[in-house]
Amino acid sequence: MKNTDLILAKAKESIELQSNSIANLTNFLDNSFANAVNFILNSKGRVIITGIGKSANIANKIVATLNSTGTPAVFMHAADAIHGDLGNIQTEDVVICISKSGNTPEIKVLVPLIRNSNNKIIAITGNADSFLGKNADYVLNSYVEREADPNNLAPTNSTTAQLVLGDALAVCLLDLRGFSNKDFAKYHPGGALGKRLYLRVSDLVVNNELPKVTPNDKVSKVIVEISEKRLGVTAVINTENKIEGIITDGDIRRMLNKTTKIDDLTAVDIMSKQPKTIHIDAMAIDALDTLENNNITQILVVNDDDEYAGVVHLHDILKEGIF
Repeated sequence: MKNTDLILAKAKESIELQSNSIANLTNFLDNSFANAVNFILNSKGRVIITGIGKSANIANKIVATLNSTGTPAVFMHAADAIHGDLGNIQTEDVVICISKSGNTPEIKVLVPLIRNSNNKIIAITGNADSFLGKNADYVLNSYVEREADPNNLAPTNSTTAQLVLGDALAVCLLDLRGFSNKDFAKYHPGGALGKRLYLRVSDLVVNNELPKVTPNDKVSKVIVEISEKRLGVTAVINTENKIEGIITDGDIRRMLNKTTKIDDLTAVDIMSKQPKTIHIDAMAIDALDTLENNNITQILVVNDDDEYAGVVHLHDILKEGIF
């Protein structure tokens, strides 16, 4: 138990140290940050991000964030850059150099080479007075008072600060670009995230049967229809294919609890009128919201003419990984 308490105390201390370091970054935001954002926004080239060691790992993540939010970006390792990869940098590209000290040997070699090509340099550094800070066109100050580890050596607070500044840069850019959820879906077509943004009701109903009965159909036929179509529900439609009502397997059970004399009963006697419906072109996530908000597991689908077009079951949505 004592060991557990010590571990939790140290973890809390680490998190609090990093949280304070991040909060302090707001004190360093200035026109240089805003000018860097505007320069990238108006640039016709890509964003090349480079670093060494742990800063290179942070650079990779920022590249991924920029690419996924509408700003083309490429990672270039600082060590590889001075051994051939400098050719990645094109005429109108912007280069972001990440370095805590701003004085690493690789950065000192790389920065003059970039400047010789007339590419603008944005520095993310914890030392604005460093070689990198003094030779950059824009400086994003990532200074932290200390690292989170007891020896003040392992990159912890400093790399978190670099990452947060990179995320802030990306968020400002996507906001200025008017980057919408539709744009996000275009760049994230795979996985549950993408499906939440692009999957439509029409993509779900195509795989389902189309259970339907008329108002005058006997309850025995209703039971068979629900059973055969395996969706736990059937629509009750009129001669114009418009929805008059809905009957679920729950309605059948409740009816049988009241009476077993069903020979004279028809669909209209047990259906629920004016059921919830959703348009076939609606987003699947909207169908999920409707199901959850109304505590139901199926919803009937209609087309542009308000005609019956199918059924979406909660399981259809969950099967796609949308929660």
